[in-house]
Amino acid sequence: MYTVMLKAKLHMARVTHAVLDYEGSCAIDGELLDMSGIRENEQIQIYNVANGQRFTTYAIRAEEGSRVISVNGAAAHLAGEGDRVIICAYAHYSDSELDAHQPALVYLQEGNRVSHTSHAIPVQMA
Repeated sequence: MYTVMLKAKLHMARVTHAVLDYEGSCAIDGELLDMSGIRENEQIQIYNVANGQRFTTYAIRAEEGSRVISVNGAAAHLAGEGDRVIICAYAHYSDSELDAHQPALVYLQEGNRVSHTSHAIPVQMA
């Protein structure tokens, strides 16, 4: 049996561009892709913190070091320039892989600069 688990997350990215007349996808700074382990053309989920929209698209590589997060095509109706988003990738893991699995979590600050990374989401306190 396989379980779908969080593979990678870019937490609190800032949308830098929303381009309606572009082939649908999400362009992400190549350095952020590499750091998170999200691959080009990989399916991603985007959660818009500003308006609650949640949608599926795929990642494309933006110029390394550009800090670009560009929501393109029809998805540009769901996230606009300046919105904060969480970008997640998921993968299927076998039972034997689950104990060792740790997601790659990349936390971003203003300017889509990395504030820190982790492999575990903090426990939520009551």
